[in-house]
Amino acid sequence: MTLSLDYAALSDVGRVRRNNEDSAYAGPHLLLLADGMGGAAAGEVASAAAVQVIRKLDASGISGEDMIEALAGAVHRANERLSELVEEDPEREGMGSTVTALMFDGQQLGLAHLGDSRAYRMRDGLLYQLSHDHTFVQSLVDEGRISKEEAFTHPHRNLILRVLDGRPDSDPDLEILDVRAGDRLMLCSDGLPDYVSDEVIAASMADGTPDSVVVELITHALEAGSNDNVTCVVADVVETQPSSEANPQLVGAAAELAQGGTGRGEPTVVVPGHGSGGGGGGHGAVLDPEELRYAPRPPKRFPWLRRIAVLLVILGLIGGGAWFAYSWTQKQYYVGTDGDYVAIFKGVDGTIPGLTLSKVYEKQTLQVDKLPTYSREQVESNIQADDLAGARTIVSELERTAAECAAKAKPTPTPTPKPSTTVPAPPATVKPPTTTPSTTPTTSPTTGTVNPDDCDGVR
Repeated sequence: MTLSLDYAALSDVGRVRRNNEDSAYAGPHLLLLADGMGGAAAGEVASAAAVQVIRKLDASGISGEDMIEALAGAVHRANERLSELVEEDPEREGMGSTVTALMFDGQQLGLAHLGDSRAYRMRDGLLYQLSHDHTFVQSLVDEGRISKEEAFTHPHRNLILRVLDGRPDSDPDLEILDVRAGDRLMLCSDGLPDYVSDEVIAASMADGTPDSVVVELITHALEAGSNDNVTCVVADVVETQPSSEANPQLVGAAAELAQGGTGRGEPTVVVPGHGSGGGGGGHGAVLDPEELRYAPRPPKRFPWLRRIAVLLVILGLIGGGAWFAYSWTQKQYYVGTDGDYVAIFKGVDGTIPGLTLSKVYEKQTLQVDKLPTYSREQVESNIQADDLAGARTIVSELERTAAECAAKAKPTPTPTPKPSTTVPAPPATVKPPTTTPSTTPTTSPTTGTVNPDDCDGVR
């Protein structure tokens, strides 16, 4: 059994604002709503652009799981379009739009949702919210920190966390939903549920035609004091030929911009606070609440200047760090070899392409070969010093070691014995005395401070 939709769409600028930043579309295969934000007429541009791109899905031939892929692609193309609009006019930086779409293939619904506009279904007298709000207060409800009743009156209930804004991370929620004859579907901008309870919405949707229901819902929102644009799309799932005769309906900013009815840069009326006069408007600069809807991403002007400034700061930090590191190396000293001689070096032992990190500071007269093996290996591997005075002390110790080893290396002259003129006495038979081993060393003790064994390797 193939079903069809009998639909109606209506948008009202409200009693406070001059510009309508909502856009909506209703057709045989697609119900779509976008709520723009950003102020300075950028909100209606964002919502209208999103609707104009996504409405192209209103065609037969896409069904089942293919609807999810089609919706995801359309939302991403709409996001790219917003990015192009910002590049064309940097003053649009910071604009965004919610997107809530229901695609219909005659047997199922494909849902795409991003932001805080809502999708509802009325079935058997019960109202069920199909979409999940991407708002700060909804996250509090999900975490159990506040109740749904508290969320309805929370001062930050309009703070939105995810939105279609031209950035690459704007991914929508996607879902396939069942549908049957007798279901009533409804899309609305936040100007309705922020001021009208679910009970009143359910009562309005229980009776009447889609045309009468959209009028009644918007009337309830305005009477409840809604200071926002209010837009509703209502569709009945029917088995018969729909009374709307399959004529698509385009309302809100998308329709006005298509007809040239919304001037760019038209100011948004500021909502007067408690105690303010009801006559003329004030002269103070008051922020438009729509500009604060997604406060984590405030509008930015001249993004290319900001990018250049950030790049310069990063380069400055890198350059400053490199200069600091290089300056530190030029305050270090070590003792090493310069050819065949010991030398004091200034800097650190290392190489960077195109940069010299050390140089000979003082070349000594001490030859490396005059040092014992252990000391020579130390010098050849470089001996780090705390400062210049420390390096000179190290050199002095090496010179002393070399001198002591040189002194040990000189042979001690042995006196030549003189010939004896005494006539030797005739030999006598004498019994040699019994002797005991002597403990006296056969070599003289050294007078130096260096063990002769430590001077091994001196050349």
